[in-house]
Amino acid sequence: MFNKIKELLSQNKKDVLYSPIPGQVVPISKVSDPTFGEEIVGKGVAIIPREGKVFAPVNGTISSIFPTLHAIAMVSDEGAEILIHIGLDTVKLKGEFFTAHTESGATVNKGDLLLEFDIEGIKNAGYDVISPIVVCNVDVYSTIETTTDKAKGIKDVIIALTKNAQ
Repeated sequence: MFNKIKELLSQNKKDVLYSPIPGQVVPISKVSDPTFGEEIVGKGVAIIPREGKVFAPVNGTISSIFPTLHAIAMVSDEGAEILIHIGLDTVKLKGEFFTAHTESGATVNKGDLLLEFDIEGIKNAGYDVISPIVVCNVDVYSTIETTTDKAKGIKDVIIALTKNAQ
């Protein structure tokens, strides 16, 4: 699968998302929350973080940073609507253990620091830190390919998108 993604990237036929969180990338189906695990919100992957930092996975605009700082929505320059959700049910933490480094409406570049979070604090408060990364506007794409089961850093591609023919 990864070789196919590399081949398509070299032919400029794909839009890509880089890993926004350093950690272990797993299939979205591993997320126990059905909103994510059953792909109700969109298609993507989940990351088990090894570092409590969220970086921009693409160049784009922050469409929303939730008041509780547990999730960020953004739109890539190519039009992908992306949701980065830190942990499960972490909205209940009301912003505790999170620090924002961006705001709604900000223009960001791939690799910019968006958010920091305290992994151990979140775990000790009783929450799972598995973090879904999903593309919400799936109807725009003919294929959404993911890479999983590997530790990834912010320079690694985790999702490749092919837009529908127009």
